[in-house]
Amino acid sequence: MATGYVAGIEDDALVRPTPCAGWDLRDLLAHMIGQHHGFAAAVTDGDAPESAYAPRDVLPGAWQESVDVLLAAFAAADLSRTVRLVEISTDRLLPAGVAISFQLLDTVIHTWDVATALGRSFVPDAETAGTTLALAKLVPQGDNRLKPGAAFAPALRPDTPDDWTQALALTGRS
Repeated sequence: MATGYVAGIEDDALVRPTPCAGWDLRDLLAHMIGQHHGFAAAVTDGDAPESAYAPRDVLPGAWQESVDVLLAAFAAADLSRTVRLVEISTDRLLPAGVAISFQLLDTVIHTWDVATALGRSFVPDAETAGTTLALAKLVPQGDNRLKPGAAFAPALRPDTPDDWTQALALTGRS
């Protein structure tokens, strides 16, 4: 999904602004690459330090390497195992399947962010849009969305009732 938008991004495009406040395309990709590694480590090891999720340099091959690491970890995951996602909670354990669903939400929304920064359109298929909406409804609202580096901005009111527009609005996108 995201790889189709990320592939072929030229260096001069990395300075384009994204819908993520204060982030250019380089910042967004660095975040996404770090998230891939962090979620992969958490699902593989049952836990990962905050540093595992840290943004990574956007070097040639870094995107695809992070995707490969993530997909391998998710493919081998024991979905009944519990994992700790320090970016969600430092003390609460979640089933690995829930962790994977959180990464899906992040990936789908950030794919839209990347596409938008590139002046392109991204609308997922109906099933993915519905799943993304269901997951977006689970993301807590509140002051945590106003902090620097917050994954999602405060929710907006959607301008149409379709699942995709609602999912975008719930994650602070219009």
